[in-house]
Amino acid sequence: MEVRVRYAPSPTGLQHIGGIRTALFNYLFARSMGGTFILRLEDTDRTRYSEEYVKNLFDSLAWFGMDWDEGPDVGGPYGPYVQSERFALYAEYAEKLVSMGKAYRCYCTSERLEKLREEQTAAKSGSGYDRHCRNLTEAERADLERKGVKSVIRLKVPLEGVTKFHDHILGDIEWKNEDVNPDPVLLKSDGFPTYHLANVVDDHFMKITHVMRAQEWIPSTPLHVVMYEAFGWDHPEYCHLPMVMGEDGHKLSKRHGSTSVNEFRSNGYLPDAIINYVALLGCSFEEGRDIYSLADLAKLFKMDKLNKAPAVFDYKKLEWYDGQYIRTKSEAELAALCLPYLQASGLVGEKPTEADTKRLAAAIPLVRERLSFVKDAPDMLRFLFADVEVANPADLIPKKLDAAKAKALLEASLGFIPAIETESDEAMEAKARAMAEGLGVKLGDLMMPVRVAVTGTKVSPPLFGSIRALGTDAALKRVNRAIALL
Repeated sequence: MEVRVRYAPSPTGLQHIGGIRTALFNYLFARSMGGTFILRLEDTDRTRYSEEYVKNLFDSLAWFGMDWDEGPDVGGPYGPYVQSERFALYAEYAEKLVSMGKAYRCYCTSERLEKLREEQTAAKSGSGYDRHCRNLTEAERADLERKGVKSVIRLKVPLEGVTKFHDHILGDIEWKNEDVNPDPVLLKSDGFPTYHLANVVDDHFMKITHVMRAQEWIPSTPLHVVMYEAFGWDHPEYCHLPMVMGEDGHKLSKRHGSTSVNEFRSNGYLPDAIINYVALLGCSFEEGRDIYSLADLAKLFKMDKLNKAPAVFDYKKLEWYDGQYIRTKSEAELAALCLPYLQASGLVGEKPTEADTKRLAAAIPLVRERLSFVKDAPDMLRFLFADVEVANPADLIPKKLDAAKAKALLEASLGFIPAIETESDEAMEAKARAMAEGLGVKLGDLMMPVRVAVTGTKVSPPLFGSIRALGTDAALKRVNRAIALL
């Protein structure tokens, strides 16, 4: 059997990291089985639909490197892959259910349904439709039709018995039919299908073999199984994925941090790091291994490695992954990743000068071990692209020393800074250490005021490399300016 899976979001919002994990597991399962990964747009909610969200969907999956085999933009044998272009098919099959006695027309007005809800709320009784139109006589239906009363089509959910299905993670699940959504609407009076009808019809005609979706969809699955049985179709195999939670045990949301793909992108995360980390949320691969490329994951993915328990999204762990992937980049790749952030901060122009390019190339080896996110590059490298000044002279004074001693240390540093351009770091450290001993201070006390003078901050990339990247003339000028402050 050829594996065919789909990711079928509703384009009513930006792509969420939880949705991306669902897409990823579908993608990995298809690739691991030599199957087909399908992208489908479930766009029947026209009140919240936006082309912006469609573009965001395509852009997000492409950014992560998840290519789809069939979909709205690439076509395929079972298209169209947009629900709003398949209305005739939904209407046809809703009518078939009516003709088979598996569904019926409901003429209840919105006023009656609202009154029913109010009565159920007041009585604290069961909610849902009361099946008022399920057993109308032919004469009653004909009379309502003659009066032009608009109708919807509702599914006849069995009144007794149970509906069973097997889930790859959770095992056998049994649901009493009395607890299934009572006779839900399949086709609205305006011809629009509801999610349930469109979902089942599309999965059947697109030959979907496995449905992998979040566990929050479990209550809908018995209803879908009832519909498959009503049509006389075999339903797909089900695999309901564990939820993604925040560290507080609640479903991941904005209060925990970034959740949309756009937020992760703007915050400087690398797509490889996100994919690697998200793949491990609720799934295991190889013991003792943390780093996987998308291709590795596709080879190693197995459905029986999925976990039942909810997965906790740990932003610190994702930060670690991002740092690991930064360090796998070549210097040229990392410079290209940092450049847009330097441009956005105004440190580098839209068209970098030759001096900017050289300076950035020299800076990358200094920061690659220190960057957790490429967006941090402007703060770390500001001193190279802007003429920084010491905001507070007190920052130049090491602890337990005074301004006079700090000034003397800076004046002494003028003697060894020119040699930095030609000497190795080891040789320079030896010179600086000898100088510090001669001045009766620790090496750190000598280097700290120089660091602040040159970079404008107490925390910076390695000082000797920073001075080389900046140029010794510029460094000497900044040290002299700091001396004047003291």
